[in-house]
Amino acid sequence: MVEYKAFLQSIGYLVPEGPAFQVTTSNVDPEIATIAGPQLVCPIDNARFILNAANARWGSLLDAFYGTDVIGEEDGATKGSSYNPVRGAKVFALVHKTLGDIFPLTAGDYDQAAGFELRDGRLAVRLQSGAYAALRSPDQFAGYLAGPDGALKSVLLRNRGLHVEIQIDRTSAVGKGHAAGVKDVVLESALSAIADLEDSVAAVDGQDKAACYRNWAGLMKGTLTAGLVKAGKTVDRGMNADRVWTAPGGPGAPPVTLPGRVVLWVRNVGMHLLTDAVTTADGAPIPEHVLDAYVLSLASCHDLRPAAAGPARPRNSRTGSAYMVRPKMHGPEEVALACDLFSSAEKALGLPPLTLKMGIMDEERRTSVNLKECLRVSAGRVAFINTGFLDRTGDEIHTSMEAGPFPPKGELKKKIWIKAYEDSNVDVGLACGLAGRGQIGKGMWAAPDSMRQMLAEKIGHPLSGANTAWVPSPTAATIHALHYHAVDVAARQAELRGRAAAKVEDILTVPAVPAGTPPCDAAAIGREVDSCAQGILGYVVRWVGQGVGCSKVPDLDDVSLMEDRATCRISSQLLTNWLRHGVVTEQQVVASFHKMAAVVDRQNAGDPRYRNMAPACSSVEFRAALDLVLEGRSAPNGYTEFGLTKRRREFKARL
Repeated sequence: MVEYKAFLQSIGYLVPEGPAFQVTTSNVDPEIATIAGPQLVCPIDNARFILNAANARWGSLLDAFYGTDVIGEEDGATKGSSYNPVRGAKVFALVHKTLGDIFPLTAGDYDQAAGFELRDGRLAVRLQSGAYAALRSPDQFAGYLAGPDGALKSVLLRNRGLHVEIQIDRTSAVGKGHAAGVKDVVLESALSAIADLEDSVAAVDGQDKAACYRNWAGLMKGTLTAGLVKAGKTVDRGMNADRVWTAPGGPGAPPVTLPGRVVLWVRNVGMHLLTDAVTTADGAPIPEHVLDAYVLSLASCHDLRPAAAGPARPRNSRTGSAYMVRPKMHGPEEVALACDLFSSAEKALGLPPLTLKMGIMDEERRTSVNLKECLRVSAGRVAFINTGFLDRTGDEIHTSMEAGPFPPKGELKKKIWIKAYEDSNVDVGLACGLAGRGQIGKGMWAAPDSMRQMLAEKIGHPLSGANTAWVPSPTAATIHALHYHAVDVAARQAELRGRAAAKVEDILTVPAVPAGTPPCDAAAIGREVDSCAQGILGYVVRWVGQGVGCSKVPDLDDVSLMEDRATCRISSQLLTNWLRHGVVTEQQVVASFHKMAAVVDRQNAGDPRYRNMAPACSSVEFRAALDLVLEGRSAPNGYTEFGLTKRRREFKARL
């Protein structure tokens, strides 16, 4: 390790660490700076999807429990095609317990509630026994709505900066069956979302980029709409308005107004890509991230200068900032380049300095081991650091490709480097004063249909000191929001400041086995090759053939997993590594791809747009997938987008 560190320092890979400092980022919205909660990541090229993400600020807890596997289907509690009262009773039992855990009463519990009333500006819960209970912490009562008769229609509660609304309607289908008339419990869910132009989109030319930019402009104007088929009719869905309640002090007090939608970040592409959407005078392509920075900043002016955009409307940023995430940066020099680019965009557009806030994806090894210095050069504008463990794993393999065979993906997650990397991200963020000024984030829950497991496990993210973590859907955001009610993240961060910082030596520990040593037994090798081949094919066939950059892809056991370029990078780089060290032969890999093509064809049988790959296995999509493995050593940093973009352009040209 001593030799290795000295070598990395000699080539400028590991830079000297400077003295302690604190970030100074200002004018950051509370949803990013001070309130802990879930974050969505959504492809920006699909208007309906990105609208769902923008409107995911509020979500029904009843729907989230009823429609997912959080509630089991045993004992007659099946979902079915119509409402099942047995399942509904189980949902309410869990909802009552959840309310009791977050907003405990002075007596009884929510399953004993017969009504909600307002008494002397305070919330009173009438129990079925006739007695009354109050909130154990009265300041958790944040607002209400009442009908003409004075009966409460809505009760707004607050905990750790997050809000929960109990909706009451004794005439509704649900409320008439509840003793207190509760028809729904709505949680403040996703606080922020990333509109993604990078790993989850397949934008390969000017036409694709224009569609992405158009959607971002619509989000910043507040005018983006998308058609939604409802009851056989197409209706236009737009962006939610802010929500208003009466304050506990009554109609004479200023109303309680809360945002109806998330605070949006936009994620640019990485620095390594070129685009011919704009060319130089001699026809050469330009760096795509430069185009992103300028055009997205220009579109953000619709939000930054609302007076010029027309009548008053909800703002994305109420503090006058625009938020841009920068992916795949390698160390402080590239972060400094991004800061210079942001400064030039601000100058060109006449924006105040440091208007453009930066999110740094800590997903490349060289950034992980130099994160403190990355924050130093961006100290005035950084408002987000996030561990992208999927891309980070792909980079781990490619960086040490020659060191020896890597273990299977499941085993790779257990090695010392990944925990040290995850811990270090929090340690550095806290030491540099990011808490209270920005987000320290964690990665995606990749199994969107496994919400029971997510509810049990993803509480680990706020416990790790992260004040946000990624979720794959609005429903998942509602469920994950419960974890931020359960964990006081600010207090947890204060605890973690006292621990010993993660060691850079642990992050640098290469998780390869010695060259010539098999990473596992022959049967496990065969299973891993098939699993990787199937996952790559399932993702790439849609990317190249349909322009879908992120989707649920069934695995070998037909369990749907979220796949994007980051997951594809891991699988392709692992097989490339095994080819390099003779763990498998090219013949074995090709044979597995042919076998898995038939599996992927079967899994997509219901898609009318899908084109089968087997038995010929000669399509552009199939060749694109196989190329990622066979050419994986020469792909810069093991990135998949070079090969995917080339093949997608080829596919579009044939159309």
